[in-house]
Amino acid sequence: MKPFLILQIRPIDEASDDEYAAFLKYSGLQEQQTHRIRMEKSGIPDISLEDYSGIILGGGPSNVSDPPVEKSENQKRFESDLNRILEQVFKTDFPFLGVCYGMGALAMHRGGIVARDRYSEAVGTAQISLTEAGSADKLLEGIPEEFTAYCGHKEACQALPPGAVLLAESDVCPSQMIRFQSNIYATQFHVELDEQGIQLRIDVYKNHGYFKPEDAEKLIREMSGSNVVHPERILQRFVEIYR
Repeated sequence: MKPFLILQIRPIDEASDDEYAAFLKYSGLQEQQTHRIRMEKSGIPDISLEDYSGIILGGGPSNVSDPPVEKSENQKRFESDLNRILEQVFKTDFPFLGVCYGMGALAMHRGGIVARDRYSEAVGTAQISLTEAGSADKLLEGIPEEFTAYCGHKEACQALPPGAVLLAESDVCPSQMIRFQSNIYATQFHVELDEQGIQLRIDVYKNHGYFKPEDAEKLIREMSGSNVVHPERILQRFVEIYR
Protein backbone atom coordinates (compact mmCIF):
# COMPACT_ATOMS: atom_id res chain seq x y z
CA MET A 1 0.00 0.00 0.00
CA LYS A 2 1.01 3.61 -0.43
CA PRO A 3 1.83 5.39 2.85
CA PHE A 4 -0.41 7.91 4.56
CA LEU A 5 0.94 11.44 4.87
CA ILE A 6 0.81 12.65 8.48
CA LEU A 7 1.04 16.44 8.81
CA GLN A 8 1.67 17.96 12.23
CA ILE A 9 2.02 21.46 13.64
CA ARG A 10 2.78 20.90 17.35
CA PRO A 11 6.09 22.64 18.22
CA ILE A 12 6.54 20.84 21.56
CA ASP A 13 8.20 17.49 20.90
CA GLU A 14 6.41 15.63 23.68
CA ALA A 15 2.97 16.62 22.37
CA SER A 16 3.90 16.03 18.73
CA ASP A 17 5.34 12.58 19.41
CA ASP A 18 2.33 11.59 21.50
CA GLU A 19 -0.07 12.73 18.77
CA TYR A 20 1.85 10.78 16.14
CA ALA A 21 1.87 7.67 18.35
CA ALA A 22 -1.89 8.01 18.81
CA PHE A 23 -2.43 8.33 15.05
CA LEU A 24 -0.53 5.07 14.61
CA LYS A 25 -2.28 3.28 17.47
CA TYR A 26 -5.84 4.09 16.50
CA SER A 27 -5.45 3.98 12.74
CA GLY A 28 -3.77 0.59 12.79
CA LEU A 29 -0.88 1.95 10.74
CA GLN A 30 2.74 1.02 11.27
CA GLU A 31 5.39 3.72 11.28
CA GLN A 32 6.78 2.50 7.95
CA GLN A 33 3.31 2.94 6.43
CA THR A 34 3.38 6.69 7.06
CA HIS A 35 5.35 9.73 5.98
CA ARG A 36 5.48 12.12 8.93
CA ILE A 37 6.07 15.82 8.33
CA ARG A 38 6.30 18.32 11.18
CA MET A 39 5.43 21.28 9.04
CA GLU A 40 5.81 23.76 11.90
CA LYS A 41 9.55 23.11 11.62
CA SER A 42 10.24 23.14 7.91
CA GLY A 43 6.97 23.58 6.03
CA ILE A 44 5.87 21.02 3.45
CA PRO A 45 8.28 20.04 0.68
CA ASP A 46 7.12 19.54 -2.88
CA ILE A 47 5.25 16.24 -2.91
CA SER A 48 2.97 14.33 -5.25
CA LEU A 49 -0.36 13.14 -3.88
CA GLU A 50 -0.04 10.13 -6.18
CA ASP A 51 2.56 8.78 -3.75
CA TYR A 52 0.07 8.57 -0.87
CA SER A 53 -3.12 6.79 0.15
CA GLY A 54 -4.43 9.77 2.09
CA ILE A 55 -3.56 12.70 4.34
CA ILE A 56 -4.15 13.13 8.08
CA LEU A 57 -3.63 16.63 9.49
CA GLY A 58 -3.38 17.00 13.26
CA GLY A 59 -4.04 19.85 15.65
CA GLY A 60 -1.96 22.23 17.69
CA PRO A 61 -1.79 25.63 19.37
CA SER A 62 -1.82 27.64 16.12
CA ASN A 63 -5.04 29.34 15.03
CA VAL A 64 -5.85 30.00 11.38
CA SER A 65 -7.93 33.03 12.38
CA ASP A 66 -5.13 34.89 14.15
CA PRO A 67 -4.26 38.24 12.53
CA PRO A 68 -1.21 37.95 10.23
CA VAL A 69 0.77 40.31 12.47
CA GLU A 70 0.42 37.79 15.32
CA LYS A 71 1.52 34.78 13.30
CA SER A 72 5.12 33.62 13.35
CA GLU A 73 7.05 33.34 10.12
CA ASN A 74 6.97 29.55 10.54
CA GLN A 75 3.18 29.57 10.77
CA LYS A 76 2.84 31.81 7.71
CA ARG A 77 5.10 29.43 5.81
CA PHE A 78 3.34 26.20 6.74
CA GLU A 79 -0.10 27.74 6.15
CA SER A 80 1.00 28.78 2.67
CA ASP A 81 2.38 25.29 2.03
CA LEU A 82 -0.79 23.68 3.39
CA ASN A 83 -3.03 25.78 1.17
CA ARG A 84 -0.96 24.66 -1.80
CA ILE A 85 -1.57 21.04 -0.83
CA LEU A 86 -5.28 21.69 -0.26
CA GLU A 87 -5.60 23.03 -3.79
CA GLN A 88 -4.42 19.63 -5.02
CA VAL A 89 -6.69 17.82 -2.56
CA PHE A 90 -9.80 19.59 -3.84
CA LYS A 91 -8.78 19.29 -7.46
CA THR A 92 -8.72 15.48 -7.20
CA ASP A 93 -11.08 14.84 -4.23
CA PHE A 94 -8.07 13.28 -2.51
CA PRO A 95 -8.69 11.46 0.81
CA PHE A 96 -8.08 13.95 3.61
CA LEU A 97 -8.88 13.98 7.32
CA GLY A 98 -8.21 17.19 9.25
CA VAL A 99 -8.46 17.20 13.04
CA CYS A 100 -9.02 20.29 15.25
CA TYR A 101 -6.69 22.80 13.55
CA GLY A 102 -7.41 20.82 10.39
CA MET A 103 -11.08 21.80 10.64
CA GLY A 104 -10.29 25.51 10.67
CA ALA A 105 -7.68 25.21 7.94
CA LEU A 106 -10.04 23.31 5.65
CA ALA A 107 -13.02 25.59 6.28
CA MET A 108 -11.05 28.80 5.82
CA HIS A 109 -9.42 27.49 2.65
CA ARG A 110 -12.89 27.07 1.14
CA GLY A 111 -14.13 30.50 2.20
CA GLY A 112 -15.73 29.66 5.54
CA ILE A 113 -15.70 32.04 8.50
CA VAL A 114 -13.34 30.87 11.25
CA ALA A 115 -12.98 33.07 14.35
CA ARG A 116 -12.92 33.19 18.14
CA ASP A 117 -16.21 35.10 18.31
CA ARG A 118 -18.40 32.11 19.19
CA TYR A 119 -18.36 28.34 19.66
CA SER A 120 -14.99 27.88 21.37
CA GLU A 121 -14.97 24.89 23.74
CA ALA A 122 -13.20 24.41 27.03
CA VAL A 123 -10.80 21.50 27.33
CA GLY A 124 -12.80 18.41 28.21
CA THR A 125 -15.48 16.19 26.75
CA ALA A 126 -18.40 17.12 24.51
CA GLN A 127 -21.53 15.29 23.42
CA ILE A 128 -21.52 14.94 19.63
CA SER A 129 -24.63 14.30 17.54
CA LEU A 130 -24.62 12.98 13.98
CA THR A 131 -26.77 14.75 11.42
CA GLU A 132 -28.86 12.82 8.92
CA ALA A 133 -26.00 13.16 6.42
CA GLY A 134 -23.56 11.95 9.05
CA SER A 135 -25.58 8.84 9.81
CA ALA A 136 -25.43 7.95 6.13
CA ASP A 137 -21.73 8.73 5.60
CA LYS A 138 -19.33 5.86 4.91
CA LEU A 139 -16.70 7.18 7.32
CA LEU A 140 -19.17 7.16 10.22
CA GLU A 141 -20.41 3.62 9.71
CA GLY A 142 -20.88 1.97 13.10
CA ILE A 143 -20.67 5.27 15.01
CA PRO A 144 -23.70 5.87 17.27
CA GLU A 145 -25.88 8.90 16.63
CA GLU A 146 -24.76 10.33 19.99
CA PHE A 147 -21.24 9.90 21.37
CA THR A 148 -18.65 11.57 23.58
CA ALA A 149 -15.44 13.13 22.26
CA TYR A 150 -12.54 15.17 23.56
CA CYS A 151 -12.51 18.84 22.58
CA GLY A 152 -10.68 22.04 23.39
CA HIS A 153 -10.28 24.90 20.93
CA LYS A 154 -10.15 28.69 20.89
CA GLU A 155 -11.53 29.22 17.38
CA ALA A 156 -14.35 27.60 15.47
CA CYS A 157 -16.33 27.82 12.25
CA GLN A 158 -18.80 30.68 12.54
CA ALA A 159 -20.29 29.80 9.16
CA LEU A 160 -19.47 26.86 6.92
CA PRO A 161 -18.27 27.48 3.37
CA PRO A 162 -20.19 26.55 0.24
CA GLY A 163 -20.01 22.85 -0.51
CA ALA A 164 -19.51 21.74 3.08
CA VAL A 165 -21.80 18.95 4.28
CA LEU A 166 -22.40 19.02 8.03
CA LEU A 167 -21.96 15.52 9.46
CA ALA A 168 -21.86 16.15 13.24
CA GLU A 169 -22.71 18.94 15.68
CA SER A 170 -22.90 19.73 19.39
CA ASP A 171 -24.78 22.19 21.57
CA VAL A 172 -21.74 24.39 22.19
CA CYS A 173 -20.12 24.12 18.74
CA PRO A 174 -22.53 23.54 15.85
CA SER A 175 -19.86 22.49 13.33
CA GLN A 176 -18.13 19.40 14.70
CA MET A 177 -17.55 17.42 11.52
CA ILE A 178 -17.83 18.25 7.83
CA ARG A 179 -17.22 16.70 4.44
CA PHE A 180 -16.43 18.18 1.05
CA GLN A 181 -16.98 16.25 -2.15
CA SER A 182 -16.75 12.52 -1.39
CA ASN A 183 -13.41 12.06 0.41
CA ILE A 184 -12.41 15.29 2.16
CA TYR A 185 -13.21 15.38 5.89
CA ALA A 186 -12.51 17.42 9.00
CA THR A 187 -13.46 17.14 12.67
CA GLN A 188 -13.40 19.82 15.35
CA PHE A 189 -13.24 17.11 18.03
CA HIS A 190 -10.23 14.83 18.37
CA VAL A 191 -10.27 11.39 16.77
CA GLU A 192 -6.90 10.36 18.18
CA LEU A 193 -7.14 11.22 21.86
CA ASP A 194 -7.57 8.82 24.75
CA GLU A 195 -7.52 9.51 28.49
CA GLN A 196 -3.72 9.41 28.72
CA GLY A 197 -3.39 11.68 25.70
CA ILE A 198 -5.78 14.38 26.93
CA GLN A 199 -4.10 14.40 30.32
CA LEU A 200 -0.69 14.87 28.71
CA ARG A 201 -1.96 17.75 26.58
CA ILE A 202 -3.51 19.45 29.58
CA ASP A 203 -0.11 19.37 31.24
CA VAL A 204 1.82 20.45 28.13
CA TYR A 205 -0.53 23.30 27.17
CA LYS A 206 -1.39 24.63 30.61
CA ASN A 207 0.32 27.94 29.78
CA HIS A 208 -1.13 28.36 26.29
CA GLY A 209 -4.37 30.13 27.16
CA TYR A 210 -6.83 27.24 26.95
CA PHE A 211 -7.52 27.43 30.69
CA LYS A 212 -6.01 28.90 33.84
CA PRO A 213 -2.70 27.15 34.62
CA GLU A 214 -3.79 26.53 38.19
CA ASP A 215 -6.76 24.49 36.88
CA ALA A 216 -4.57 21.91 35.14
CA GLU A 217 -4.53 19.33 37.92
CA LYS A 218 -8.30 19.64 38.37
CA LEU A 219 -8.87 19.09 34.65
CA ILE A 220 -6.57 16.06 34.65
CA ARG A 221 -8.60 14.54 37.50
CA GLU A 222 -11.85 15.29 35.68
CA MET A 223 -10.64 13.43 32.61
CA SER A 224 -9.98 10.28 34.64
CA GLY A 225 -12.44 7.60 33.60
CA SER A 226 -14.01 9.70 30.84
CA ASN A 227 -14.40 6.60 28.60
CA VAL A 228 -14.16 8.22 25.16
CA VAL A 229 -14.03 5.39 22.61
CA HIS A 230 -16.04 6.13 19.46
CA PRO A 231 -13.99 8.94 17.80
CA GLU A 232 -11.01 6.61 17.43
CA ARG A 233 -13.15 4.42 15.17
CA ILE A 234 -13.40 7.32 12.68
CA LEU A 235 -9.62 7.36 12.32
CA GLN A 236 -9.57 3.61 11.91
CA ARG A 237 -12.31 3.74 9.26
CA PHE A 238 -10.46 6.44 7.32
CA VAL A 239 -7.46 4.16 6.95
CA GLU A 240 -9.58 1.06 6.25
CA ILE A 241 -11.39 2.83 3.41
CA TYR A 242 -8.44 4.51 1.72
CA ARG A 243 -5.45 2.24 2.29
